[in-house]
This record gives sequence, structure tokens and C-alpha cells, in this order.
Amino acid sequence: MSKKYLILGAGPAGLTVACSLLKKGIKDITVLERAEEAGGLCRSVDADGRPLDIGGGHFLDVRRPAVDEFLFEYMPMDEWDRYERDSRIVVNDNVIGSPIEANIWQMKLEDQVEYLKAIAVAGCNLGTKMPEKFTDWIFWKLGSKVAEDYMIPYNQKMFGENLDLLGTYWLEKLPNVSFEETLLSCLTKKPYGTQPGHAEFFYPKKYGYGEVWLRMAQSLGDRIKYNEPAVSIDLDKKIVNDKYEADVIISTVPWKSFKSIKGLSEEAMKGIDTLLSSSVVIEYFPEMLDTKAQWIYYPDSELSYHRILVRHNFCPDSKGYWTETNLTRFEEKNNGKHFADSDKSGKASYINDYAYPLNTIGKPETMKKLLEEAASKNVIGLGRWGEHQHYNSDLVVELAMKLAQRLD
Repeated sequence: MSKKYLILGAGPAGLTVACSLLKKGIKDITVLERAEEAGGLCRSVDADGRPLDIGGGHFLDVRRPAVDEFLFEYMPMDEWDRYERDSRIVVNDNVIGSPIEANIWQMKLEDQVEYLKAIAVAGCNLGTKMPEKFTDWIFWKLGSKVAEDYMIPYNQKMFGENLDLLGTYWLEKLPNVSFEETLLSCLTKKPYGTQPGHAEFFYPKKYGYGEVWLRMAQSLGDRIKYNEPAVSIDLDKKIVNDKYEADVIISTVPWKSFKSIKGLSEEAMKGIDTLLSSSVVIEYFPEMLDTKAQWIYYPDSELSYHRILVRHNFCPDSKGYWTETNLTRFEEKNNGKHFADSDKSGKASYINDYAYPLNTIGKPETMKKLLEEAASKNVIGLGRWGEHQHYNSDLVVELAMKLAQRLD
């Protein structure tokens, strides 16, 4: 039987658009979810008696009040704690705040001098033309020291060795700190420039971040079909898995996860083949760390993981930390072996096959063509994977709410 709306994926994007439509009185909705429960990359499990977010560090930013108010309808504000973000970088035996550009003043004095010298002669400060390749852009914008000590090795650990696959169109998201501001921060011993997102965030008092998505899923009742991966889609017939038909399909799943796609042009299909993403492994360790930081970033190539999240600094009455490691690096360091989901030591590990969409050269043009062609057939791509954009969950919710407002 055909539905008015068929939503693929019960992560933040799919749940938000489904719940928003339901609030508008639209009940003719079906959501397909490949896993046994909702939440997508924002799911949480129990590890060592307290929550572990199996998709890495996901928190609710305070910058979008409309998003917060929407989610508080399902999990009231008094069930959340509010934190000031404390994120740090370990580089050259310095432990400094993030972003690196704003916190060079926290380094040893001799290192401050070397970093300032390199920034002063960076291409952007000398008026040279902005380069097109990712690695060249990093040197041009931030100078050789920041590039070689942090940005290049960290991004290789996170996204893969060949960074020149990446474009530069997304780098405006980086904090913008000028040479003058960097110098002033070193002289006055305080940060200058634009600070990154998540300067403040909410996290549940008693649960993992996945709890809010479970409650949203509960409000949808039997409209969600679990253990039902979307493996095939026909855009002309608007049918998924040769079974679920709808007037409008909203897809929040990776385009490359479909085994069969019909109804797209050859150009759009070739574009899907070019979309790249990275996989990560999340490992939990029960040891306590002597730090007040919540995030710590590690560019050191000798360490397999690129960042850790210190659970006991944002999840009340808990202990331990978890690491995030690119799956390829993890397997190289561990000879392809994974320990079980949990073991007697209290450790736990989880693999996310689709973790980060990569901002490769040509991706904006590819996605524009794909999304416009799909939308012309009432198939809408939404969210991190439907749009193949590295969106945080709060932005995904905002986009889903706006989409629902346009639908009837």
C-alpha cells in the first residue's frame, strides 16, 4: 500500500522530519531503519555501566534555540546538563586549547616564536594566490608549522593519506585567526579570532545522546520499520525494496549504500560512484584520565587514533574515555583484528562503516546534479548522508524541520 511519505533512515534527519510531519497532522508516514533501534550515528549503548555514544562525540549545540526547543519536547531541558566546551590539542609536547591558531600563546615560548615566524610568511599574509589543492591551501593559510605539526597529519589520520583528493571549498568552516590576532594573543596571553562551534553544549544527565532519538522514535510508534535496510530504489516508480511505495521519498541514507538505483541519469549514477567517505572505530577504555578536557586531538602519527573523548568530564558519575580511529588505520595497527563488542577488561569497540562524508574535489557539482534530478522525481536527499555533507546533528535537525515546513 502506498504512503504519502516514505523516509529512509531513523537517524536525526529522518526522525526529525517524520516527527515534524506528524506534528502537522500528517500521519501517512513510514520510516525504514536498517538497525534494531533508532538514532543512526547518534545511538548510545551501555559500556561499563554508563553510556557510550557509538558514533563518536555527538552533543547538542546551544547555538540553535529552535532546534533545542524542538528536542526538549521529547526530552525536557531539565534532563540535560549544559557545559562549556573544553577541547585541547597535544602537539610537540604542548597541551593547548583548540583551535590551534587561537591558542599558540599556550605553547612553550620557543615554539610560539617558531609558529609566529611561519604564519608571518604564509601565502595568505604575503598576498599570493590561493591554491586549489587541500594541502597547499593549509600551508598558504596557516603556515608551515601549523600545517606540518597539526593540520596535515591530523587530517591524514582522520580522512586518509591522500589529502589532495579533498577540495578547499569547505575550509571556510575553519576558525579565522589572522597573523595580527595570533601575535596579539601571544603577547596578551588570551585567544583572539573566531571560535569554533560547540563552544557550549548540552548532554543528557542520566543517558547517552542516543536517548533523545529513542524517545522521538517512540512517538512515531509502528510507523518505523526496523531491520529494514533500503537496498533498492526506483525513482520513477517511487518504490523502495520493491515493496514500499510513496508519493514522496525522503532519503537520509548514503547514496552508495543502495545496491540498486533506477531512474537516475548516467551522469548522476557516475557521480554517486565518485562519492567517498571514511569509516571509524570507537573504542571505550575504563581508565580515568587526569584532565578536565572533554575532547583531546592527537596529530601524532605514531598513535592510531586521532581524538579521544573523556567521558567522565561530560557524562555524570561515569569513568573512562573513548577513542576514535579511522578504520583503515585501526586495521593496519591491529593486523585487521577487532576485539569483541565488549570484553572482561571493560573495553568495548564499535565500527561505523559510514562516519564522515569526504569533501572531495567536484563533490558540490556532483551533489547539486544528483539532488536536483532526484527532487524532480519527488525523492529528496536530506542530512549528512542524503546530502553527503559533514553536518552536525543540530544542523541536521534544523534542515529537517525546515523541510517539513515546506511539505504538506
